[in-house]
Amino acid sequence: MSNVTLTIDGQRVTVPENYTVLEAARSAGINIPTLCYLKEINEVGACRVCVVEVEGARTLQASCVLQVEDGMVVKTNTKKVREARKAVVELMLSSHDRKCLTCERNNKCELQNLANEFNIKEISFEGKMKVETVDMKSTSIVRDPNKCVLCGRCVSVCNRVQNIGVLGFANRGFETKVGPVAEKSISEVPCINCGQCITACPVGALREKESIDYVWDAIEDSNKHVVVQTAPAIRAALGEEFGLPMGTRVTGKMVAALKRLGFDKVFDTDFAADLTIMEEGHEFLERLKNGEKLPMFTSCCPGWIKYCEHYHPDLLDNISTCKSPQEMMGAVIKSYYAKKNGIDPKDIYVVSVMPCTAKKFESQREELQSTGYADVDIVLTTRELAKMVKQTINDFTSLPEEDFDEVLGESTGASVIFGVTGGVMEAALRTVYEVATGKKLKKLEFENIRGMEGIKEALVEINGKEIKVAVVHSIGQANKLIEKIKAGEKFYHFVEVMACSGGCITGGGQPYVNDKIKLSKDIRKERAKALYNEDKAKKIRKSHENPMINKIYDEYFDKPNSHKSHELLHTHYKKREKHPV
Repeated sequence: MSNVTLTIDGQRVTVPENYTVLEAARSAGINIPTLCYLKEINEVGACRVCVVEVEGARTLQASCVLQVEDGMVVKTNTKKVREARKAVVELMLSSHDRKCLTCERNNKCELQNLANEFNIKEISFEGKMKVETVDMKSTSIVRDPNKCVLCGRCVSVCNRVQNIGVLGFANRGFETKVGPVAEKSISEVPCINCGQCITACPVGALREKESIDYVWDAIEDSNKHVVVQTAPAIRAALGEEFGLPMGTRVTGKMVAALKRLGFDKVFDTDFAADLTIMEEGHEFLERLKNGEKLPMFTSCCPGWIKYCEHYHPDLLDNISTCKSPQEMMGAVIKSYYAKKNGIDPKDIYVVSVMPCTAKKFESQREELQSTGYADVDIVLTTRELAKMVKQTINDFTSLPEEDFDEVLGESTGASVIFGVTGGVMEAALRTVYEVATGKKLKKLEFENIRGMEGIKEALVEINGKEIKVAVVHSIGQANKLIEKIKAGEKFYHFVEVMACSGGCITGGGQPYVNDKIKLSKDIRKERAKALYNEDKAKKIRKSHENPMINKIYDEYFDKPNSHKSHELLHTHYKKREKHPV
C-alpha cells in the first residue's frame, strides 16, 4: 500500500492512502473531537462534530469518513470549524435531557465533555424536549431514549460486532428513534444482555439495572448472612474508577474495601472457576472417550448461552452442562458452606460482583436454584461496586492489601485468567492434559490461544490423540465459527466462547473508558496483563492442584461429575424464541 502526504494545520503528514483525515490527524498528535465515531465499528459521519476545513471544498467535511488525498490541505481549528462544532453540540443539547448531576454518566459523558471543551455556557436554541418512557423491564439493561443523541454507536455494536441486531433506527427527522423493533422493550426481543451497547453509548441513554440499594438493605438486615464473591476481571479494572492506571491489579485493596462495606464473608469466584475446570475438564474427557456431543462448548458466559438458546438451539446439547463459576459458587455457599457453618440457606444472601450485565439475567434463571433457593441472589457490576466504595471509603488507593476469606477464597493462577479470552480454555487444558496423561506440562502457557485475534486455534496432543481446540470472542466471531462448523469446514473437540471482545475484561459492566484513552490504548490488552501477571504470581497455577478444591471433593462432592456435583454444579438450557411475540 502506498503512502500519501497532506498538510494538516501547517504540518506535513505522511500516512497510508487508506487513512481518513481523522486518522491522519491523530497519527500526528492533532486532536479532532468526535462523538458518533467508533473505529472500525461506527464510521458514518453522522454527528458532524469532527468537521474540518479542506482547501478547495465548498463545505466543511466530516473527517472520520473523508479519505486522505495526496496534497490535501486541511485546517482543523479555524473560527468556521469551531463555530460549526459548537453549533452542532448546542443543537444536540437543545433537545437533550440535561439532568447531568443525576445521570449515570455524569463526569464520564462524552457529550458533557464536548460541551466543556467548546465552552458552552448557555444553549442558543431551545428545541422540543423528548419525553419518552424509560424502558426498565429488562433484568440487566435500562434504556432511556430521552438521553439518546442518535449517534448509532449502540446500533453498530449490536449489529456489526455482536450480530444480534435488536437495536435499530426508526422514523425520520425529529421523530427519529433508536431502539428495538416496533417500540418493544429490550426484554421483549432476543437481546443477550451482554451490555456492549452500554459501553458503546457516549451518554446515559443505556445503563445497567442498578441493584445497590438491595445490597445495602441486605447488609443492614441482622437476619441475613451476606456473602460477596468477585469475578477475576473485577481486580483488573476496578482501580480505574479511583484514578489508577489501566491494568493495575487491585485484588488486595478490593478485598479490604469489601470487608469495610460490611459483608460477612468475602469469597473469590476464582475458587469456583477452579471447581468449574474440575467439572468441565472431566466432562470433556468423558465426551472425548465416548465421541459424543462434540465439539463441547464452554458454558461460563451467560451472554453466549442466551445467544445459543435464541439463535442456535440445535447446539444446546453441545454446551457443557456446568454452571458458570458465579452460579457454582452460589450453590456451594448455600450447600457445603451453609452445612459446615450451621446456617440455614434461606438466611444466606449471595452477592456477586461481575464485569457483566448478562450475569444479572443469569442469576434469575429458574434452572439455577439447586438448593431450593436462587444460587445467587443479586449481581453488581464493577461500576456499581465502585459507587458503593465511594459512598463509604475516602481513599481506596490507601487501603491495605487483604486476603479473601477461607476456604472459598483459595484459588490458582488457572482460575484468574478466566477473565480474558482464551483463559478458560488454557485453564482447562492445564488440567485435562495432566489428568489424562498423568504427566506434568513442561510449559503452562498456551500461547496459540492468547491474544486478541477473533478466532484462535490450537492442537494439543493427549495420549497420542490430536485434540483440536478453538477460542472465539464476540458473538459476531462466534457465529462465523459456528457456521463453519455446521458447514463441515471446521471440526473441533473443544471450543471456548465469550460474548464480549477480549472476554470478561471488557464486559458490559466494566468501568467506562474515555474515548481518547481508547485511541491510545487497547483496553483489552491492558486489563489482560493484570490477570496474566496474577497467574504468574500464584504459587499454584493448575486447578486440580488447589488443595481446597481437593478438600471439597473429599468432604462433599466425592469426585468430579459425581451424582452430588451434578445436582448442585450442573444445569440445562432451553430453546427460546428468536422472535418473541
